[in-house]
Amino acid sequence: MDCVFCRLIREDTARWIARGSMACAFGPLNPLAPGHTLVVPTRHHADLFDTPPEVLTATMTLVQRVAAAMRTALDASGVNILSANGPGSEQSVHHLHFHVVPRWVDDGISTWPTGQSNHRSVKDPEARLFDTLNPAHSPDHRS
Repeated sequence: MDCVFCRLIREDTARWIARGSMACAFGPLNPLAPGHTLVVPTRHHADLFDTPPEVLTATMTLVQRVAAAMRTALDASGVNILSANGPGSEQSVHHLHFHVVPRWVDDGISTWPTGQSNHRSVKDPEARLFDTLNPAHSPDHRS
């Protein structure tokens, strides 16, 4: 496997923000804003679907710590947390990662999508998600 993030971790060549046994944080090559940070699991996990819950918990805890540090150290008024997972998401590095981007009012960037998906669902997507997450409450299981 030739994962760029695994190589950075293994070769210790990143601009480290934080390093832990389960998650670490470093500066990207092309930051969107001053202080933009990538938070990744220390061990390789391709995406959100491949990551064990305890590793995801440690990674998201570090995301929260980095975001709080951005407010304190960089005087950021907010943050965007961005992550792409799976083939349809435009994930470019197949190692779970979260971009934590510090934001300031009128900073001139937009990280919010400006359009809507062309994909259309025949059935009610919210009801389908509810039924998947709550099988005991789906119509087939109601008394």
